Formats: sequence, structure tokens, C-alpha cells
Amino acid sequence: MPMNEAELQQQLARGEDSRQQFKRDASNADSLAAELAALANSGGGMLWLGVQDDGQISGLTAADVRRLNQLLSNAASQHIRPPVHPQTENIQTARGVVIAVTVPDGLAKPYLDNQGRIWVKAGADKRHVTAREEIQRLFQRAGLVHADVIAVERSSVADLDEKAFAEYFQRRYGHMPEEAGQPLAQLLNNLGLADGAALNLSGLLLFGRHPQRYRPAFMVKAVALPGVTLSDSRYLDSEDIDGTLAVQYQRSLAFIKRNLHHVQAGRGFNTLGQLEVPEAALEELLVNAFIHRDYFTSASIRVLVFADRIEIISPGHLPDNLSVQAIRHGSTNRRNPTLTGHATHILPYRGLGSGIARALRQWPTIQFEDDVPGNQFKAVIARTHAPLTGEVTGEVTGEVTGEVTGEVTGEVTGEVTGEVTGEVAGEVAGEVAGEVARLLRALTGEMSRQQLQEALSLRHEDHFRKAYLKPALAAGLIEMTQPDKPRSRTQRYRLTGQGRQWLTTRS
Repeated sequence: MPMNEAELQQQLARGEDSRQQFKRDASNADSLAAELAALANSGGGMLWLGVQDDGQISGLTAADVRRLNQLLSNAASQHIRPPVHPQTENIQTARGVVIAVTVPDGLAKPYLDNQGRIWVKAGADKRHVTAREEIQRLFQRAGLVHADVIAVERSSVADLDEKAFAEYFQRRYGHMPEEAGQPLAQLLNNLGLADGAALNLSGLLLFGRHPQRYRPAFMVKAVALPGVTLSDSRYLDSEDIDGTLAVQYQRSLAFIKRNLHHVQAGRGFNTLGQLEVPEAALEELLVNAFIHRDYFTSASIRVLVFADRIEIISPGHLPDNLSVQAIRHGSTNRRNPTLTGHATHILPYRGLGSGIARALRQWPTIQFEDDVPGNQFKAVIARTHAPLTGEVTGEVTGEVTGEVTGEVTGEVTGEVTGEVTGEVAGEVAGEVAGEVARLLRALTGEMSRQQLQEALSLRHEDHFRKAYLKPALAAGLIEMTQPDKPRSRTQRYRLTGQGRQWLTTRS
């Protein structure tokens, strides 16, 4: 139905923005082509001809309308590559005609002008794109290129963790890679994990020995803070989490869990209690951050644990065809299709756009923020219980790197004494050092020595045994599953009743 003048005035009253541009007149096809290309490259929008910059209608004559329609046709077909196909509507007003030009979101991005320049919207203005990463993202949004299959320069099959790949291959296909009858390099190419002799990004992040050697930014920076803002000068815990995506996922989840509380939720006092935020919700949100992040952006995923919330921040805002409301209802966009295809057999990822909906069912108090200017997407998970104050020492300067070393005062070090009321009486006595406390918080179920080291982000076995494992065993806070075979390859460690009681009194 044609737009009338009152409806036009309502539209113009919104002013110019990234979806709406005003022009009193146009006479240059190249300039007009740049406006059309910017809109097509940036999700589409409206160009209003016969309207001044302040939104006041100046109007066009019949001769102006004929001239501008011809100019639009030439600009859209002859001055943009590939051509765009705008629709026009002439709206009669008291001051003359206004031409409403609707430019659809381009399906063949990026659109270039006759000089080979790429234009995008920047607020109400347009700008010339020159950065390689931004150009790559335009190709990505058009489905012409995906970051996860781009070859990693200087990498080779020698960078592959063949044991990890063989375990995955056997689990997925039922036999070992050497039984496939193809050289390893060819097999990786067939699976979309390599490009010629080099691993691609999917192959590197899923099965590389040291992925951060080639892509140092593709890791997780995690920090737990005692307050509610990043400006706090103290921290509870921090960790730079590297390795393959599977390792990053496991260590990131362990980091969050050890910095949350357990609540009894009607359970007996002797029980460990439930994690204050359901683990299933955290799993879904972490996996989504790894799978759907923008790998054309050289930035790390950030995990921030505050006193009142958890933030999981992944590089890359939502693609043009998605909104926060859409993803809450299951819409999805496979930004990294090859990575996603393999990750469904490695990470707890089901696909089909169900992850966000599942997380919300587990924990409805999750907010999502699509930060387009900052090119990032944030999941904010509310916590139920605030931690105790005065728990930590240490300074946060610059980026949070390395391990939290030394003793953590207040909650962790010092003598754990006092009467335990409720269903259990008695004392949990003796000094619990910061290292032992970290181990207790990281230990879930039964874990091997290697799993505990990975959860704590510790590289040196001797230091782990001396500072963490032996003191925890000596204090009776953990125990071996096979005490009569202390050096067994299948040895696991678990919390004792005393260890669980200690954690309960600190939740």
C-alpha cells in the first residue's frame, strides 16, 4: 500500500542512522553508487531523495523525478559491481515528490564501486573499508569464505596431534586412520581439516599440538573478581587458557566452577550441594562461544566471574540476519561450518540452534548483548549468591595473564576452625594452603593426575605433586581410588568426606 505524507513524516522524524539516509538531490552517479553499495554491504536500508539533512522535506519536481530515476538506474547497474536492485516509490507531499529508495541487504557482498572500493555504513555516514579482516568478514557474511577453512601459514601435518586425531577418527568412523588406505595428509584434506600441505584453522584448533604457536589470540582469558566491575584492583583467580578447543572448553568450565559457590538447595549438610548456576547452562554458553565466534577477528574469548554475574564474551557480533530475539527462539547461522561439523563429535554441541534455548531453560536469568560497534557478543549470567568479602589479595595490571600463585588469604589460607552447625558437628581443622584449596575446588568426581593439572593450568608435574597433590592427600582432604596401587596408570583422585565438608563450609 503506498505511503502517505503523514507516514513519511513519521519515518523522517527518526533522523538519519545506519539504515536511513537523506539526500536533497543527487547529480553524480559515482557518489550515488557509493551510498547504495554502503547500504547493501551493511544490511540494507532506505535512501530518501528530496529530503534535507535535518529531515525536512524539500521535494522534487516531475523533471527531477525523471532525472533521478535514470541516475539511480545507471548507478545501480553500471557503477556497482555486482549490480544492486533497489526498489523506488514516489510519495507526493505538499512540497513536491519524495523518492523512497529501498536497498535490500546484499546477497553477493562485498559490493564495490567503479574504483574497486568497498563502502559500509558507519552510523549515519559511510566509510571506505581497507582492513583485510573487515573485507574477509564481508565475504564471510555472503557465504563466500569461512575463516575455519583458511590455511594456517607455515603449519604442516607435523603440527597435528596424531594420537588425539586417531582417537577422534576411531570414535567417529569405527576404525583407525591408517586403515582408511590414504596418506594422513590426504585424509585431512578429505575431512576439511587441511588445505594442501598445511593445516587449516579447524585442523589446528581441534587437533593441533600447540595451536597458539600460530594463532596466539585464539585462547581464553579468564579472571574472577571480588566486586562487580573490572576496575577493581584485586582478583580472586586468573588464568590464560590455551590448547585445543576441547582443552580450552574443559579448563574454562573448570575455572568458572571453582569460582562459584555450591548451595544446599534442600540437601543434607554433608552433601557437596548444587552449583549455584546449573552446569548445563554454562556448558551450552561456553560451547556456543567457541563454535560461533568470529575467527577473522584476532581477539580472545573472555570469561569474567564477578560477585553478581558471569560474563562470556566472544569476538564477533551477530551476523546481519540474526538478532538477540531470534537466537533466543532457536535461529542460528553456521559461521564456521567445518569446525561445527567436527566439534559436534568433540564438544557437547548438538547444533540446530538449540543451545541458547536449552541454556535459558536451565537458567532463565541470562541476558545477551550484541555489541555491533565493539564487534563482540556477550552472555551475562546472573549468580544467586555473592561471595564473601575480604577473600583475596593481588593486583590486576594490564591483561590478566599467568597463574594465581601464592597464598590466597581470608577464605583459603589460615586455620579452618569453628563449630559446624546443622546435621554435622565437629571441626575441620588444620591449615589449608591456597594451592590445596584450588585443587579441592577443581576436583569434580574422580579425576586423574593429568586431568587435575589441566584443570589447574599447571604444566610441571613435580610442582603439582609437591605443592598440591601431596599436601591434599596428607591432610586427608582427597584420597586415591586405588590406594594399594599408588602408581597405577588408572589411578584417580576424589574428595574425602572431610574435603567435601571443607568445601561446604566455604560455599
